[in-house]
This record gives sequence, C-alpha cells and structure tokens, in this order.
Amino acid sequence: MSLRYRPRYTPLIHNKVNNTMDIRKIKKLIDMIGESDVAEIEIHEGEESVRISRHSTLAQASQYYAAPLAAAPQTFAAPAAEPAKKGEADQLTGHIVRSPMVGTFYRSSTPGAKAFVELGQRVEAGDTLCIIEAMKILNPIEADKSGKVTKVLVENAQPVEYNQPLFVIE
Repeated sequence: MSLRYRPRYTPLIHNKVNNTMDIRKIKKLIDMIGESDVAEIEIHEGEESVRISRHSTLAQASQYYAAPLAAAPQTFAAPAAEPAKKGEADQLTGHIVRSPMVGTFYRSSTPGAKAFVELGQRVEAGDTLCIIEAMKILNPIEADKSGKVTKVLVENAQPVEYNQPLFVIE
C-alpha cells in the first residue's frame, strides 16, 4: 500500500462562492510584488486572469519624452506661432482651447513625430490637438469644436497652467 500526498486545489485568486476574482487576494499580491524584486506577474484562473506590473506603459512613454527633452531641448522645431503674452489672451478672437490641467505641453506623440495639428489645419470636434503630461500620465487634449487652427499659443515641451490658452480655432 502506498500513500500519496495530493495537495487540495485552491485557486489563488478565484472566489468559488460568487465565481469572481477575490480582491483581497489581489491586494495581497500587489503588496507582495511591492516588497520583492519582481517587476510583473500574470496569473490565469480559468477564463479570468490578472496582471500586476510595477511600471505602466504610460509611465514608460513619458520616460521616453523625459530623456530626450532633458538632454537636448533645442532639437525640437520652432513653434508654429508665437506664444501668447500676458494680456494678449484676452484679445484673442475665435474659439480658445484651454488647458484642463497643469502639465507639460507636447504637440506630437513622440519627439520626432509629426505634430497632431499644424497652423491652418482644419480639425473636427474630437480630433487630438496635443498631449499634456501630468504626473507621468499622457493626457490627449481634443478639439471641442470643428474649425481651422488659427493660432498655436504654446511652444512644444513647455509647462502649461490650468485654463491657459493653447489653441485658437475659427
């Protein structure tokens, strides 16, 4: 007669009672990852899975911006228009697209890429005009009105304030 040890199957994340992921176990996994040198873990239980990673892809994308900008900010092309001076924003005519947050203004998705919009270009409501990086998150800023871009008021890779004018659309 031979005795065999057979461990009882207990899913790592799956909750048998209501057939959903157990959030407590996920939180425990996050804590364990935080205390270890593991950068990423992915667990599959049947049709459900969870992936925990120390680094998000957005953070990696913003790091892509940070290195070239810090090393050589002069490599960017000259802005399409002069930045607005104080008091000049009050004199702008047309629809003004303003910054919804504090952050860094980028005209393109990567340093060498073509700008989302150019001076004189026609845009539709919902088109991406620029990206504002805030807290290592890249936030696309969309046109809220259709029309022609008549002014670009911020230089590429410059900090912007909340409610600062970015573009004029007519």
